[in-house]
Amino acid sequence: MSTTTTPPSQPPWPHIVSATGDSRARRGRPDWTDAVFFLLLAVGAGYALSRYGHAMDYYEEIILCGLVPSLVWLGWLWRPLRVLMLACALAVGLALTLYQNDLARAEQVFFLKYLFSSQSAVLWMCALFMLATVCYWGGIVSPTSAWLGTALTWGAVFAGTTGMLVRWRESHLMGPDLGHIPVSNLYEVFVLFALVTALFYLYYERKYATRALGGFVLLVISSAIVFLLWYSFTRDAGQIQPLVPALKSWWMKLHVPANFIGYGTFSLAAMVGFAYLVKQHGQTASWARLAPLFILGVLLCAEPMVFRTEGLSATWMIYGGVGAVITGCILAARRRIAQALPSLEVLDDIMYRAIAVGFAFFTVATVLGALWAADAWGAYWQWDPKETWALIVWLNYAAWLHMRLIKGLRGAMAAYWALVGLLITGFAFLGVNMFLSGLHSYGEL
Repeated sequence: MSTTTTPPSQPPWPHIVSATGDSRARRGRPDWTDAVFFLLLAVGAGYALSRYGHAMDYYEEIILCGLVPSLVWLGWLWRPLRVLMLACALAVGLALTLYQNDLARAEQVFFLKYLFSSQSAVLWMCALFMLATVCYWGGIVSPTSAWLGTALTWGAVFAGTTGMLVRWRESHLMGPDLGHIPVSNLYEVFVLFALVTALFYLYYERKYATRALGGFVLLVISSAIVFLLWYSFTRDAGQIQPLVPALKSWWMKLHVPANFIGYGTFSLAAMVGFAYLVKQHGQTASWARLAPLFILGVLLCAEPMVFRTEGLSATWMIYGGVGAVITGCILAARRRIAQALPSLEVLDDIMYRAIAVGFAFFTVATVLGALWAADAWGAYWQWDPKETWALIVWLNYAAWLHMRLIKGLRGAMAAYWALVGLLITGFAFLGVNMFLSGLHSYGEL
């Protein structure tokens, strides 16, 4: 009796990969649509240089020109991204036309006030992400609900991306010296985090032809949205503020986005790890065996409360309580959820790929941060708390990948490690600024 095995170079689910239309074997060479897309981006970049070149420095012009081939490549790699980019370009163009170089029109023009101004667009993003979370969980019992979750997530990404690009222009309308890329404070980077995490999730959703992970990944995005809304309404954080001197650097345009690609994919991997453990314990009857997973889930929900420097408020106590209830409900419904989730092999592969991508970008961000530090403070590394914890995050995921590639790390251990990694990453992102003063401490909660 003979047996056959899948070659190591191919995934054990080739029919799923091929069905999505995203496999490299089926992509083939670029076609005429890629050429048209390139021309559209080139024309757009040329217009931006001629129209707004006076507000750009030499490095920004290089970055803009370099974005054209990069976005064309991404659009070839993942076709839906082209539709998103073109839709956002049209929406941003309409918004800029409506502004007529007058920021006051944000409160006078209907479409700006309720749709396309940066704060309105971000609020739409928040609402759509929250609705998408509900729909994805409803998708456990209704495919239509899951499809709606995907549509709402795309809508949220469109609204958030449009809002961030419009916000960039709004900052320039406030004053020629105030204009900056919107990645300079907690409000802006939380929007960036939500967008990056959602985009990577949508890519994996299409690649692996499953929407069952949407509810898990959208939970971490919804947590960011809750913080974003709280921060906006209690601290008026949506207002555009001038940059602090240390952030007035073109390095910020590269370092921060690369950093948050790492944060977003690490978070995605952690939630996929959570789904892996739910799948693995789908038939587990003992709650004692589920206790470690429940405790980790509660800790992740309670982490924002730990970062409070002004004591616990009713808002954050409710947030932590609701998070604990949601974690408990997921574990209580584990049998039904486990049936809807893809195989453990697929979950393990998504977790690995997300961490690998995040590690690559986080490495680049760390190197760029060192170069920025040398430019701003005269030294590449000063063991500042933020730098130290960034190194801890890097070492954590370097060890995870080492154990995966060299020792064959798989299964529950890898999933638990990914969840713990999210706790470490969360502290490096927010906790360091709250508790450990240093060169990177620009604000507090």
